[in-house]
Amino acid sequence: MAKIHVDMARSLGTVDRKIFGGFVEHLGRCIYGGIYEEGSPLSDEQGFRKDVMEAVRGLQTPILRWPGGNFVSGYHWADGIGPVEKRPRQLELAWHSVESNRFGTDEFMEYCRVLGVEPYLCVNMGSGTMDEARAWVEYCNGTGDTYWANLRRQNGHEEPYNVKYWGLGNEMYGAWQIGHLSPEDYVKKAIEFAKVMKWTDPSIQLVGCGEQGWNAWDRVVIEGLAPWIDYYSIHLYTGSANHYSNVFSPALAELAIKSSQALIEAARFTQKIEQPIYIAYDEWNIWYRQQTADSRLEEQYTLSDALAIGVYLNTFIRHSDVVKMANLAQLVNVIAPIFTSPEGLFLQTIYHPLRLYAEQTQEIALDVYVDSEQMTLTAEQQRSPWGQQFADLGPFKLLDVTATRDEAGKVLTLAVVNRDSERAHETTIKLAEETTITEFTAYEVNGPEVGSLNSFTEQTVVAAQERILEAPGSVRTLSYTFPAHSLTVLRLQLA
Repeated sequence: MAKIHVDMARSLGTVDRKIFGGFVEHLGRCIYGGIYEEGSPLSDEQGFRKDVMEAVRGLQTPILRWPGGNFVSGYHWADGIGPVEKRPRQLELAWHSVESNRFGTDEFMEYCRVLGVEPYLCVNMGSGTMDEARAWVEYCNGTGDTYWANLRRQNGHEEPYNVKYWGLGNEMYGAWQIGHLSPEDYVKKAIEFAKVMKWTDPSIQLVGCGEQGWNAWDRVVIEGLAPWIDYYSIHLYTGSANHYSNVFSPALAELAIKSSQALIEAARFTQKIEQPIYIAYDEWNIWYRQQTADSRLEEQYTLSDALAIGVYLNTFIRHSDVVKMANLAQLVNVIAPIFTSPEGLFLQTIYHPLRLYAEQTQEIALDVYVDSEQMTLTAEQQRSPWGQQFADLGPFKLLDVTATRDEAGKVLTLAVVNRDSERAHETTIKLAEETTITEFTAYEVNGPEVGSLNSFTEQTVVAAQERILEAPGSVRTLSYTFPAHSLTVLRLQLA
């Protein structure tokens, strides 16, 4: 029998809501035909898809990264402001398409305003210049009688947007990126961008461009940029047609966080940097099927993928002391939880853990002891299109668990992913002291099998179910059986 021990006093850190963030890029049908579809009967007068906005509200997305992604390294933001009919149509080289520029800075800011979402902009460090980046900060945040601030006013936006978060380029380590740089050259360039951007608005927070957290790039960039950045980004995609490889591969995220955190703390110590530097996991997802521009990256997600998403979220919660932002890539259509057609949408399997965690995760992450059956991966099982090696990070517990509580200690939630594809796991949940439970609710994401998926014709094959359980009163030990291939959130209301 599995065991979970929870002590309400053993805090790991405060959960930052920004870990439930999203990302939209000018790629495939993410923007055009996704969040924005002019002339559609499903859109409002501004061109925003109303059904998509309703689905996004369900995710309680706190922060949204834009405009890229690979796209940003060739994007000149000034092409996307002013009268829409006068904006230039440009050849877009990252994804080999044509960019109409009908959706630009002001449209993105309005979208964030309508949804109550914090904007997070990434600047072009590929074909762009530091003056272009500085001007963008001034356009968004300027309050004085200056050219770019006045141009924003002229475009109908009197008040500044007050954009707080700015990324210093995207994946500049990659040969696929316009303006690809060595880590040393990136540091030199990023420092100059950081200077003029912070001199324009000292209140902004900057995100340095990281790789996977454990590479030579990460060491050089963290050491060089530590005095200038507030966050360090990590990008990681995993995924495999083998279920166990799929649900165990997020262990790489754990490795990435620990490696980056060690490099950050070493840099802060040796350079005597007082300000904290947090991790922004600003691109992450399960993604391995549709990997070409021709496919428009429209991944169709299974229950197995939804369980892996739950493990990622558990990882961010476990490291809540250092992971203060995470952005699922992406929000709509492109490797996304929301999938549209001109007539409507359906919610992919991965939507449900994202919504459930956003709804139920409490403020304080707790240190949880878990004793469950374990599994070791073979070399054959860990094969994926990414070529990642992670079997030696095992053996892996079949139950992946986090616990959170509210600040007052009145609500306790347990998030449990049973990665076993065949068997339910009977579990004893032991509390550190006798506790009176007045309400007991279980939320479960599950489906017939690990390969189950949703579609326009069968939209609820995988869904979240809520069950009100009998409140046990004053107890120290609970018993619960977590079904095979399930994600369960137990919510305990405490006296």
